Amino acid sequence: MSPLPLIHEAVAVRAAGRPDALAVVHGQERVTYGQLEAAADAYATVLRKYGVTHGSYVPVALPRSAQLIAVLLSVLKCGAAYAAVDQRWPRARVLELLDALRPPVLVARSPAPGDASGATVPTWAPASPDLEVTPPAGPPLPGNDVTGADPATVFFTSGTSGRSRAVVSPHRATTRLFAEPTDWWGPGQVVLQAAPVAWDAFSLEVWGTLATGGTCVLAGTDHPMPARLRALVRESGVDTAFLTTALFHLFVEEDIDCFAGMRSLLTGGERLSPALARRFLDRHPGIRLTNCYGPVESCVFSSTHRIEPRDCEGGTGVPLGRPVPGTEIHVLDGEICVAGDGLAIGYLGDPLLTAERFTTVPVEGRPRHVYHTGDLGFLDADGVLHFRGRRDRQVKVSGHRVEPEEIEAVCRRIGGVRDCAVVAVPREDGGGVRLALFYALGSGVDDRELSAADVRRELRARLPRYLLPHTVQRLDAFPLTANGKVSHSALSELSARVRTPSETPATSPAAPRSP
Repeated sequence: MSPLPLIHEAVAVRAAGRPDALAVVHGQERVTYGQLEAAADAYATVLRKYGVTHGSYVPVALPRSAQLIAVLLSVLKCGAAYAAVDQRWPRARVLELLDALRPPVLVARSPAPGDASGATVPTWAPASPDLEVTPPAGPPLPGNDVTGADPATVFFTSGTSGRSRAVVSPHRATTRLFAEPTDWWGPGQVVLQAAPVAWDAFSLEVWGTLATGGTCVLAGTDHPMPARLRALVRESGVDTAFLTTALFHLFVEEDIDCFAGMRSLLTGGERLSPALARRFLDRHPGIRLTNCYGPVESCVFSSTHRIEPRDCEGGTGVPLGRPVPGTEIHVLDGEICVAGDGLAIGYLGDPLLTAERFTTVPVEGRPRHVYHTGDLGFLDADGVLHFRGRRDRQVKVSGHRVEPEEIEAVCRRIGGVRDCAVVAVPREDGGGVRLALFYALGSGVDDRELSAADVRRELRARLPRYLLPHTVQRLDAFPLTANGKVSHSALSELSARVRTPSETPATSPAAPRSP
């Protein structure tokens, strides 16, 4: 089997074969493959002057646009890896990211924030917000020794220590998804790009489309609502899209006809409602509906399952399916473990956690390097994967992976907070879960009085929106188990009973926000 291509090489092949084909649509802007490739070469020439080279990590904080895609391509052409940054992340989160990446340059239109010592990272952005389509002057870009095993992207996700985890994903983790023909991406398809830029789903929507000769249509906003999807299908010919499970549920309930005209719809991130999936299939029998599963540590998808009406019956839920190309799935002692080309290299700057979650284990008499997902599941008699739950407290909120311990660790750093706990409570409308934070104040003379609004304001300055608890409530003391530990079940019951008008959700689960 030939080596998997690099992301930028796969796009370059499409650009060389059909330079005038439409690559990116953003509002009224139309960008061809040839224009995108020329812009990426021009930007790469500049980035090399900043020292971007093989082994560099480059954060990119630009608005969703064709220019953003060209800049990301340019980073890859330099042999480096990029980390796409949500411009709405708080300053503390950006400083944490810069500390982890140690980049030679930040690509952004605003200067990089300084750290405690006042040191800053050089900042560069294209002179114009419009795409630069003039080929670079001078000799072609020099080659490098990058392989499919080298870093391509860095995804930041929730961690239990109070700091986010920087997941380093290699080129082959993305390109393996398209090494073989699939029924969800391919030449001529028009794919919606709506995932937040920092998600691994962004890689699917952008690189999956451009590496296979399709057209990528930028939604202009994270998580478009049904009316926007209708317009993009009608005006831009969108025929393929990925929606988080929460959004899929919302769309089916609010405007099931907004999918009319599409060919393929993928969904994933949380448990899929069999009833809503069946409602979709009954209404749109001609649209392929695919359930997708996979942690960011196995880039985008580990398994997929084309849903049939019979999958919506029975008590085991909609199946997670079979492995995607270049991927193996093993259930070891009830835990879903993933192996193959999709695996991340590890967590940047955290070798201990990398060694804990990525291990070599014997599988059918041979050693296999696997990632331990923490998800519980089983393989049925046909080899199809099914989901059973979690080993730990990790939850999914509107498609985002959330570790309650991260929120708790950040909250405990707020002056005056003695202790806190976060619980995930089922939403009243059945649409996933909401996060409830309980806190208690210290009794020392130096401890300050903190209202729920004060705590929320402090958290907002330190956490991305998707980690902000939906409700915040002060307690004088925490309920305890017989063993003297905080009773999360008692807190869940309390949260279900009490919800004051001041505790309005910071992020509406009906309209998920980006990290």
